[in-house]
Amino acid sequence: YGLMAGVNFSKWQGDDLQIVEDLVEKTDGWLVTKGKTGFHVGGYVNIPISGTFSFQPGLEYSKKGYSIKGDLKIDALKFLAINAGAQVQQHYIDMPLHLKAKLGKGLNVYAGPQVSYLVRSTLNAKLGVLGISLFNKGIGITERFNKVDLGLSGGVGYQFDNGISLRAGYDHGLSKLDKNDNYAAHNRVIKVSVGYTF
Repeated sequence: YGLMAGVNFSKWQGDDLQIVEDLVEKTDGWLVTKGKTGFHVGGYVNIPISGTFSFQPGLEYSKKGYSIKGDLKIDALKFLAINAGAQVQQHYIDMPLHLKAKLGKGLNVYAGPQVSYLVRSTLNAKLGVLGISLFNKGIGITERFNKVDLGLSGGVGYQFDNGISLRAGYDHGLSKLDKNDNYAAHNRVIKVSVGYTF
């Protein structure tokens, strides 16, 4: 068994969100969509199946989301440093069920299904001028999203002899995030982790 923690680089992706991306491109840099940087922490159990393969279920807390940032790029108003932004911050409990394969000394790959449960979702909006925050508010929007996100997860890792491991993976959400099916959006997350196997 072991523990792991690392950084998430997450965003939403889907046909409906492409409309948002296209509109943002027409703002000439005033608005930009950005991935949400978060983190994950959790543990896993490694169950050997053979000399090469093992089953590795895990449980982790993972912070995901999506954001839009605005910067009013008008020369006459630059001195005001007007900026605004909105981001959705989501807190999940992820349960990956990985099949892990050793490729050589320390090197391994893993893949499998993942079940994610949404604990909380918040919309954070802010507006600032001259570095002063005029508006900064978080709104609970958990009820607008599906609680369960089914997906696929996989990546590559390296296990050192001293128990420390490094890995880089990708989570591909298959379930629609919107509870009311008003738009098609799915979680996409790149994860970089460091862990320790006891």
